[in-house]
Amino acid sequence: MSRLSHSEIHMVHRIGWLRAAVLGANDGLVSTASLVVGVAAAGSGKPEVLIAGLAGLVAGAMSMAAGEYVSVSSQTDAEQADLARETRELAETPEAELEELTRIYVDRGLDRDLAEKVAHQLTERDALGSHARDELGISETVTAHPIQAALVSAATFAVGAVIPLIIAGLVPAAQITLIVAVTTLVALSVLGGLGASAGGARIVKGAIRVTFWGALAMAATAAVGMIFGVTVG
Repeated sequence: MSRLSHSEIHMVHRIGWLRAAVLGANDGLVSTASLVVGVAAAGSGKPEVLIAGLAGLVAGAMSMAAGEYVSVSSQTDAEQADLARETRELAETPEAELEELTRIYVDRGLDRDLAEKVAHQLTERDALGSHARDELGISETVTAHPIQAALVSAATFAVGAVIPLIIAGLVPAAQITLIVAVTTLVALSVLGGLGASAGGARIVKGAIRVTFWGALAMAATAAVGMIFGVTVG
């Protein structure tokens, strides 16, 4: 009998940076396009529209970086605190921790004898790693890193924000609102599809949900721009 070997490609190891990348690009594209559309709808000239968009790009990129760094750092601090507590418990009450690990495997479907053997072997090999993975749900595979998340978010936000700025700079002032809105929706559908594909999800579903919320955001800011533009005028 021949042995069949196959390789499996899993997407879970991408979660740490993929979430930050998709969020950054989507936010950069939607927020900057919405800002450009809103300012243009208010009747502002092209210079004012571009300045507002550029300011939104810089502020948004810095905000994304800071937000991701703080968020992921808080998550990392909580994980480290749990690991420190688990390390202390393993040193002080090893029997109770071994029993706890055994019960986890029993609850997952192993019989008692096999669960005890598995718990013993894993504890001898890497007690903290076993408890972190199976009790706390902490795995290096899905752990995000604060600096990585911050840099990815800032960079992808800037990339997403550049698109509506370039479009606004190339088209006539009177057509900025329409053309930026249309091109942004197309870009959002592509971004949503790429993000879904990179994560192993359905491409069409990912494209639709991103495009829907982007369209809603631009419609809201365009309405605000037109209302206040008419009021000021």
